[in-house]
Amino acid sequence: MSQKIGAACADKGVEFLDAPVSGGEPGAIAGTLAVMVGGDTAVFDQCEALLQVMGGNVVLTGDVGAGNITKLANQIIVAANIEALSEAMVLSQKAGVDPERVFNAIRGGLAGSAVMEAKGPMMLDRNFRAGFRIRLHQKDLRNVLQTATELNVPLPVTALVQQMLGSLMNDGEQDSDHSAILHFIEKMADVEVKRGG
Repeated sequence: MSQKIGAACADKGVEFLDAPVSGGEPGAIAGTLAVMVGGDTAVFDQCEALLQVMGGNVVLTGDVGAGNITKLANQIIVAANIEALSEAMVLSQKAGVDPERVFNAIRGGLAGSAVMEAKGPMMLDRNFRAGFRIRLHQKDLRNVLQTATELNVPLPVTALVQQMLGSLMNDGEQDSDHSAILHFIEKMADVEVKRGG
């Protein structure tokens, strides 16, 4: 779509960048969003200072449309990380090991990530107030899968997580934070994650 908009703008002599962001409301408030930009280098150079006001990490990823593809890639990784963290928390809980201790033990290793740091404490606190809503992440993954279909790219894990989000929406969790993927895994395992194991 951004390529179509970019082409229509070019026909009218208007310069265009696609520049989706990641970092949620906290990043927007702090001005630390990751800004993924697609477009002409000269146009990017003219606009970079303005984009830096919103983001701590502003990167030109390619031509028009590349920013949106980068955002889709970001959403795949975020979704898969939250789902994997949910599985790890539920496994720990069911095994009688304190999920908070597991979180603290693995966060400094290879499994550690910005997603884990943001969503792990929310899961442990049972705080599913939306930072990024399930319905929005489900929509993003639908866009990922639509693009993947057009490009003939199989994305089996993304498809599975998108279905989990759809199920949570059917359970009335559309406005919960996407860390509530935990609820889907808890329900399957018949256990609730809590501090202290």
